[in-house]
Amino acid sequence: MSLVIDALAQSILFRDARTANAFTDEPVTDEHVRAIYDLVKFAPTSMNQQPLRVVLIRSQGARERLVRHMAEGNQAKTAAAPLTVILAADYEFHRELPAQFPHFPQAKDVVFAEREVRVESARFNAALQVGYFILGVRAAGLAAGPMTGFDAEGINKEFFPDGEHGVLAVVNIGKPGEQAWLPRLPRLEYDEVFTTE
Repeated sequence: MSLVIDALAQSILFRDARTANAFTDEPVTDEHVRAIYDLVKFAPTSMNQQPLRVVLIRSQGARERLVRHMAEGNQAKTAAAPLTVILAADYEFHRELPAQFPHFPQAKDVVFAEREVRVESARFNAALQVGYFILGVRAAGLAAGPMTGFDAEGINKEFFPDGEHGVLAVVNIGKPGEQAWLPRLPRLEYDEVFTTE
């Protein structure tokens, strides 16, 4: 069975796409970011929650504040990237959640009354949105360098001191520079992943 998207789109989004570790100096504009979001905002989530929140790190001061919380191996590339974003889950996302059930308009307040439930739901659904965000970066002709090597507690205190958000990933974005790619690592084959019951 053939795929619906053509070979070029398959390559850009999946087959040839890689995590970038170096970028050119070409800026990533607000227009780029808006175009990416306009595409990825339709990512599927439970109850149409949209808990992903994005902090654009543009100023030198913000970048310095972020870099000191990155793992040593991620500091230099984060300092040099044209744009770095913090992708976080909003634990109070239910405030923005539209009523999903016309016969039970308070469903969101009942379902998400407990913070523990909200945090778990926010982190899971925002993680789905993170995956789509990375695809959106690729669709915009840019490369993404997603990272989880950082001090999450430090970033949360630095950028989300109210405790209502939690960092999930930090992503460097831009046009890939020289020696941007590490060697491609193997992937599991179909029979190693799928079973039938």
